[in-house]
Amino acid sequence: MRRTRILTAVLALAAGLLAGNPSALAASAPKTALAADTYTWHNARVDGGGFVPGIVFNRSEKNLAYARTDIGGAYRWQEATKTWTPLLDSVGWDEWGHTGVVSLASDSVDPDKVYAAVGTYTNSWDPTNGAVLRSADRGASWQKTDLPFKLGGNMPGRGMGERLAVDPNKDSVLYLGAPSGKGLWRSTDSGVTWSQVTNFPDAGTYVQDPSDTSGYAGDNQGIVWVTFDESTGTSGSATRTIYVGVADLAGAVYRSTDAGATWSRVAGQPTGYLAHKGVLDAVNGCLYIAYSDKGGPYDGGKGQLWRYATATGTWTNISPVAEADTYYGFGGLTVDRQHPGTVMATAYSSWWPDTQIFRSTDSGGSWTKAWDYTSYPNRSNRYTIDVSSVPWLTFGANPSPPEQAPKLGWMTESLEIDPFDSNRMMYGTGATLYGTEDLTNWDSGGRFTVRPMVRGLEETAVDDLAAPPSGGAQLLSALGDIGGFRHTDLTKVPSMMFTSPTFTTTTSLDFAESNPDTVVRVGNADSGPHIAFSTDNGANWFAGTDPSGVNGGGTVAAAADGSRFVWSPAGAGVQYTTGFGSSWSASGGIPAGAVVEADRVDAKTFYGFKSGKFYVSSDGGATFTASAATGLPGGDSVRFKALPGTKGDVWLAGGASDGAYGLWHSTDGGASFTKLANVAQADTIGFGKAATGASYQTLYTSAKIGGVRGIFRSTDRGVSWTRINDDAHQWGWTGAAITGDPRVYGRVYVSTNGRGIVYGDSSDAGGGGGDGGGGTDPTPPTGACSVTYRITNQWAGGFQADVQVTNTGSTAWNGWALGWSFADGQRIGQLWNADWTQSGAAVTARNVSWNGTVAAGSSVGFGFTGSWSGVNTGPGAFTVGDQACAVA
Repeated sequence: MRRTRILTAVLALAAGLLAGNPSALAASAPKTALAADTYTWHNARVDGGGFVPGIVFNRSEKNLAYARTDIGGAYRWQEATKTWTPLLDSVGWDEWGHTGVVSLASDSVDPDKVYAAVGTYTNSWDPTNGAVLRSADRGASWQKTDLPFKLGGNMPGRGMGERLAVDPNKDSVLYLGAPSGKGLWRSTDSGVTWSQVTNFPDAGTYVQDPSDTSGYAGDNQGIVWVTFDESTGTSGSATRTIYVGVADLAGAVYRSTDAGATWSRVAGQPTGYLAHKGVLDAVNGCLYIAYSDKGGPYDGGKGQLWRYATATGTWTNISPVAEADTYYGFGGLTVDRQHPGTVMATAYSSWWPDTQIFRSTDSGGSWTKAWDYTSYPNRSNRYTIDVSSVPWLTFGANPSPPEQAPKLGWMTESLEIDPFDSNRMMYGTGATLYGTEDLTNWDSGGRFTVRPMVRGLEETAVDDLAAPPSGGAQLLSALGDIGGFRHTDLTKVPSMMFTSPTFTTTTSLDFAESNPDTVVRVGNADSGPHIAFSTDNGANWFAGTDPSGVNGGGTVAAAADGSRFVWSPAGAGVQYTTGFGSSWSASGGIPAGAVVEADRVDAKTFYGFKSGKFYVSSDGGATFTASAATGLPGGDSVRFKALPGTKGDVWLAGGASDGAYGLWHSTDGGASFTKLANVAQADTIGFGKAATGASYQTLYTSAKIGGVRGIFRSTDRGVSWTRINDDAHQWGWTGAAITGDPRVYGRVYVSTNGRGIVYGDSSDAGGGGGDGGGGTDPTPPTGACSVTYRITNQWAGGFQADVQVTNTGSTAWNGWALGWSFADGQRIGQLWNADWTQSGAAVTARNVSWNGTVAAGSSVGFGFTGSWSGVNTGPGAFTVGDQACAVA
């Protein structure tokens, strides 16, 4: 189940992402699109794997629903396929924190409009302030307004809400509740600009742990929800009555009856609790409130449910159980809009034996439960649960009563009945999103069926990836919170995460290059060993033995032939073993905490890195010697790998913006390294199948090259690079791991911090695409042509351009070559979607294998980045073959 998920974010900060200043409070321009090699992107299916703190149904359009995650972006429901579509994959590296969504709001006046309040941490871990994103096309594209404070999609209290709300009568008015004592904010221009509601009297007082100096558990959880009473307004006029929930144990609910001009604490309310949700039934004049003594989403010891009569001001305790019998807080809360007297709530923090869901059909006068005890420890369920589509949700458990597998859930802060369908309910847990489509069976004495409704919503945080060259496993993954998986088919959900032993988080894994059936993984665990081995390609596992002092996974390396292993665990120094870890010996000459890897050819050679020093062992990890190599990154944000098939061929990526940062290559086993001049920054390195005609494996990296951040590929040992993602596919932070597929040219697996395992396939199956091979020699086209040359971005010393070539003749082209000359000494650095050469000022761009045919009236495009000095004038003339083209 989902915990706090902060490790990879901290690593991201160590990678130098704290540079830059927060933007001013204004509407920012849309990002410039960047063309790329033609890749298609998918997720290796896990289906879920993280906390879903919010589900939002539009109140005026059927089947329009959204879900928010704590670190993995937002999603829109697709009714036709019963799947979720990701909406925030365009969030880039420098703003990775904007993949955390603290709140969502769907406009009931104009359902095309949707808003997201984004930001992951309110402390220094997140390098940027929060923002409000607004979309007029249901999240297909966004505009952004930066805020003068941070937001915390992955902070304590993130299951409360919704903090962002659209006025249902005048949709140009929005409210946003802020954390950290920043108060209540309002927009009157549909989210373009925001100002603080300065007369709101309470910015919140509750913190989870005042003694926490990191800023995480010690932050004021602030203003946590906003609810409009739509009956107090008319279309086009601002709603008069607004309720606001505040993280304040002295009194959590405030109200305005004059459209936000004045505010006061609602009289007579309960105290000593935090109001996690406030849901208004305007038909019956009831405000329902779910209370807990803690902020959640995983803590909570006592709770109550209350109903407030908006007409009379009467408060009624409608708790389904006595406070003395609760050991949990109430969180999830919803009203059936088709039958407003029906209300449901969850015991969000009941881990053992299970979460509980409560249902009332008389406005809270009486309640029934999703399950009851018959005679303890046996229980009777009103539901059946079918996880056959996501079988790992049993977690491989075989519990004793009253626990059951799979659980109904935990961290159940989000619960929503479809406003158009009383039979459909969705709710989020710490691991998935569940739903039912026969909910009203509950009331007739039958059972309703719970199933995962999570396909397309991929929320895992990825620590490591490995693609063996043979065996049934296409991909092995190390994941946060749910351990990791062996994918034999990327399009199918694996039957189970790694077990025997089970790690809460797998931190590192490796296979023996010449014996891929031998696999090792290490990770964090609440108890038991922190290392496991497999001799059947990761299908089955057995536990190793920990050396003394181990308290976390660290990194691990398998010898090329699987005969020995080197482990650098947390809590102990580097260790080595022969066989499968029944006993360990300390490695000499290498500091604790070093990152370790194995040579992929020589079974006795291992490598390590720590604090700017590279270490080499030639005796199976018994002793290491510091290399004489200099100029490497001084910190520990480094990932390196040895190339399969060649002894001593090592690539190292990493660094930080305040020091050495980039990509280095060694061909002498780490004795010396050469820094690649054409890579400004790099954070990962991986290898995949070589391109057709190439003798060297394809390189992949998450890097900054030519002034652009992205995922890059090289088929010529890093001499040239092609960006293979685009601005619509960035996935925030991708700095943990990357690997190509040794069996499929062009396939790359990319780690994300909350969007799961992303993999891409190139349309260029053989290895063209502008990085060293594959273009076809054209038959000289006949007829007319036109060219559009556009500089899309320019910075000091560098620029980016898009070129579009149109066949304006009457016959198709079977291959093409576009020529031009630069007038001001510009030089191309990288070019995608075409092969290219440059001699002096003259440039020729030729088609690659997949875009040589251009029908009459059709166009083909490519892009590039280059350098300039002084003046950057565009070319005045172009030719395709021998034909001069019109310049558009």
